[in-house]
Amino acid sequence: MSGLINYTSCGVLWLGLVIKSPDLLRHRRDPYLWSICAVLGLAGLCFFLGAPPTVGAVNRLGGVPNLAAPLTYAAITGYCAASQVLIVHWRGGPRVHRTARRWILAYTGVLLGIAVTFALGDAPVERRTDLDTYYATTPFIAQMIVLYLVAHLIAVTVTTVSSLRWARRVRGGLRAGLTLLGIGSLCGAGYSVAKLVAVGARWSGRDWSALGTTVSPAAAGLGALLTVVGVLVPLVVPRVTEWRRARHAYARLAPLERALDDLLTRRTLRLPRPRFASPATRLVWRQTSIHNALSHLDAYFDPEVYDRTRAGVLEGTGDPERAEAAAWAAVITAAVRQEADPGREFPPPGSGRLLDRVPGPAGLVRIADALAGAAGRRRVRRPDPGGGRMNRENRGSRVPAEGSRPV
Repeated sequence: MSGLINYTSCGVLWLGLVIKSPDLLRHRRDPYLWSICAVLGLAGLCFFLGAPPTVGAVNRLGGVPNLAAPLTYAAITGYCAASQVLIVHWRGGPRVHRTARRWILAYTGVLLGIAVTFALGDAPVERRTDLDTYYATTPFIAQMIVLYLVAHLIAVTVTTVSSLRWARRVRGGLRAGLTLLGIGSLCGAGYSVAKLVAVGARWSGRDWSALGTTVSPAAAGLGALLTVVGVLVPLVVPRVTEWRRARHAYARLAPLERALDDLLTRRTLRLPRPRFASPATRLVWRQTSIHNALSHLDAYFDPEVYDRTRAGVLEGTGDPERAEAAAWAAVITAAVRQEADPGREFPPPGSGRLLDRVPGPAGLVRIADALAGAAGRRRVRRPDPGGGRMNRENRGSRVPAEGSRPV
């Protein structure tokens, strides 16, 4: 189990970095994206360097006992600076760059302090898991430990307060992301607090090293998981919402494509169906096929059918959008029948009477709804075969009303 929590947390954070990297490559000058990637990358590096197997390897390769300690503390300090810069860019405002520079300068000073105190101190005995409490009373090494822990505690406290306070003013995915980020930072504060308590106990002669070796890694691991989810939620939710809308629009366009299916097949107007495509790609494929069919039917569109149907529906409903959709549904249905009629008269090529008035994507969905509604009404009105014969027989042998003359 040695290092399992560290490596698992590192993997989760770097997985988030991999997910976000394509956006960074497309928008290389976006400081907000750089901040997100820096937070994920440095947080993962903290867990990787802090794992006992990694600590042993770094110390062995560097030839300096406990060399991994200042490197890990430097990674934690860099993560603190990146998280503050992320919050600054997330909130925005007129002084974003100035505030971000101040945080960067402050934590650069912490980095220098870690390097100087480690160089001045003496830590000859390698400690892979409890260096904080083992050297808590060693000159300069103790100062290095307290310096990085206080810097980390300040950073996660500011992140927690800023995230949760801002989360109350926003809605949707951003609110969920900020809440998760705030809770994750609060768990990160548990890491620093547990370590500081263990160090303070060592100063008073007690041995509470278990706080630093068990409680701190667990709090940091949970905080890492919540942090990466909180950072990714505001970025994923809009995309999921877009996919859901595309899937809904794709499904609603099915009646219109079915009405044009025979034409699309006979004239080979349908593009190859994309495989393993996103909902947005499938929606574009269906829209393109429909537009190809409508372009072919342009010469068969009858403006009189359009105007007559639109005027009738508009008079009955008073809804211009519904009237336009019903008119297009009628025009398309009539054009499909005329185009498929073997004895049709071929219209002059390129006559183009209504194509320039074809509605956009939202209008196509309304047309499909109108076609679906018309098909549903036809199914409802379709009589039972036996009932139809009985009705015809009854109509043919009606008993005349009393006092009337039979015809």
